[in-house]
Amino acid sequence: MRFKKTLVLIFFSIILDYSLSYSQIAGESTYQFLNIPSSPRHLALGGKNVTIQDDDVISGLFNPSSINQEMDNMLSVNYFTYFSDISYGSLAYAYRLDNRGNTIHFGFSYINYGDFVGYDEFGNYTSDFSGNESVFSMGYAKKLNNIPIIFGSNLKFITSTFEQYNSYGIAADIGFFYNDYVNDIKASLVFRNIGSQIKPYNEVNEKLPFEINLGVSQKLENAPITWHITLENLQKWPIGLANPSRIITDLDGNTTEEKISFFNEILRHTIIGVELFPESFFKMQLGYSFRRSEELRILEQRNFSGISFGFGMKFNKLRFNYCHSRYSSASNVNFLGIQLDLD
Repeated sequence: MRFKKTLVLIFFSIILDYSLSYSQIAGESTYQFLNIPSSPRHLALGGKNVTIQDDDVISGLFNPSSINQEMDNMLSVNYFTYFSDISYGSLAYAYRLDNRGNTIHFGFSYINYGDFVGYDEFGNYTSDFSGNESVFSMGYAKKLNNIPIIFGSNLKFITSTFEQYNSYGIAADIGFFYNDYVNDIKASLVFRNIGSQIKPYNEVNEKLPFEINLGVSQKLENAPITWHITLENLQKWPIGLANPSRIITDLDGNTTEEKISFFNEILRHTIIGVELFPESFFKMQLGYSFRRSEELRILEQRNFSGISFGFGMKFNKLRFNYCHSRYSSASNVNFLGIQLDLD
């Protein structure tokens, strides 16, 4: 009875938040840094992977239902220079509470937007200022009784500062993880950033970047390969917007906007990834985000936007991860991370 009541409460809280947050995407909500990929491995698999469930402790930062006892006493530290002077970092640690496998997870991530020169409305210099945001999370996962599903949740406290403006918020992630051990298939559904601002920047409450992600992966039986498919931002349809640079003008001056097909809309929700040698000391990842490719590509120019690739190497109790991700001709990202086994 208690289990059924818990599921009912979770269901109605998700539906309520979904109705308040529907159609959110970049530029329509605050704290957008919450959806930046948290590690090189995740970015190398396309950016929003939710089906990694092993000793990679940083996975619990993005999907709480992936938290498990293999992460016990693991510490992960990750860093990359985003664009221009923007820097991003994340860390995670997990601790097993008892012999039954109950594990608690701690995570932290931050983004620093660099230094800016301030001017007033008349063009007079005022002062230099900076901007930064961070989030601290605590998570826990537990297998539900009588069904092969793991339920996990993260509670997150968010801080944000831009010049003299600052804001605080609280949010939660809810995840469900399913394992088919016979066919080596994993599936996960994650509701991210369910919450609100506690203190807005300027007396106007803004929405959080709520999103729903669904993922499936499988390790092939006769090959050292695991494939991943993630459907991102399922809370919004359609997700595609017409590109103004693709407006067609005929000889009479009539204009025709770009039309986005139903199939193209589906692709923009899709991320694919492949990991080679997933159980070896040396792993390789390749991923592709269709939405990032479509939104950042330049017409009549090949820049491979949306492609990510990386690798990971394990040396005794130290694991090193690297990823290179293609964004645009102007800039790309190199992401570095290490994980330490503190036992």
